Amino acid sequence: MPFKPVYQLTCRYCTSHICARSMKAILLADTRIELFSTDTPGQGIQLLEKDYLTRTCHCRIRDVACLGCGNVVGYHVVSPCSPCLRSCNNGHFWMFHSDACKPVERKDNSGIATLLWSSLPRPDRDFCFLLGGTIPYSKLCR
Repeated sequence: MPFKPVYQLTCRYCTSHICARSMKAILLADTRIELFSTDTPGQGIQLLEKDYLTRTCHCRIRDVACLGCGNVVGYHVVSPCSPCLRSCNNGHFWMFHSDACKPVERKDNSGIATLLWSSLPRPDRDFCFLLGGTIPYSKLCR
């Protein structure tokens, strides 16, 4: 995980900002499914109302929609099941569908190299995340 690039995500349907700190991931229950995961979602999403169970385990999940257009862009693992918690995972419980998001690699402070998870600040010190996309990334978060 430390050498994985950090991605900013926008909604593929309306281009609203949905996440400033995500990484490419593979669904543990079906390794053919690629998505993006994060430890802390952006402010451009909302949890939908009902939890449901996955088909492959007993995790309770809830869909996540873009605030800009209302389309479902991912899900949140509201209550992970014991086997999933014991399995190899990165601790990210917010998932975004790769076909619903447009990823852009975040740049480090130099503005040239790709920011890696090993260099990513904690969420409370990550200015891109804290600003919630209100300042254009081209000016602040390269």
